[in-house]
Amino acid sequence: MIRQFDREIFRFFNSLAGVSDFGDAVIRFCAAYLLYVMIALALLFFTITFLPWFRACRQKNIRATLFIIYSAFIARVAVAEPIRWLWQSTRPFEVLVGVRQLVAHPNGASFPSGHASLAFGIAAGVAYYYPKTSIVFFVAALLVGVGRVVAGVHWPSDIVGGAIAGLMGAFLARRVMSAYTPPPPFFHATDESNG
Repeated sequence: MIRQFDREIFRFFNSLAGVSDFGDAVIRFCAAYLLYVMIALALLFFTITFLPWFRACRQKNIRATLFIIYSAFIARVAVAEPIRWLWQSTRPFEVLVGVRQLVAHPNGASFPSGHASLAFGIAAGVAYYYPKTSIVFFVAALLVGVGRVVAGVHWPSDIVGGAIAGLMGAFLARRVMSAYTPPPPFFHATDESNG
């Protein structure tokens, strides 16, 4: 029942592939490259810290950058990867006929999506320090996930699993880091003054 529902949703999103060259280019960008844009933007927190105008929030941005990296690492490596190794799930193009695959990918290790776990781990990491700014990251993470489904390399459930792994990564990162440093002011109004 769940797998049939998963297939129906996948078929709907995958039908959006191959409609136009421009649309396929956007899908490929979201599925394969948007994650790297997210990583670059996350590292921007650290880079702008050393500009004179951002001296006042230097320590906060350094902590935020380290936390984002830690959150993404835990989500992808400590949460998602063991599940992928144990679950051994197949990808849509392995079991369905007529899949419109826009991104090349090896077989297997479908659940949870590594791209989604990393993208949502980054977004959730940003949310702990800059909740309003994190909306942009969460939208980007969602586009990464949807792009992976439309491109034919993931089931919708893979993306949901990856999103949960990303949120778990941020939660675990906060628990671990709070044991060594004071926790960041979560969803505090003054946090948005610098970003």
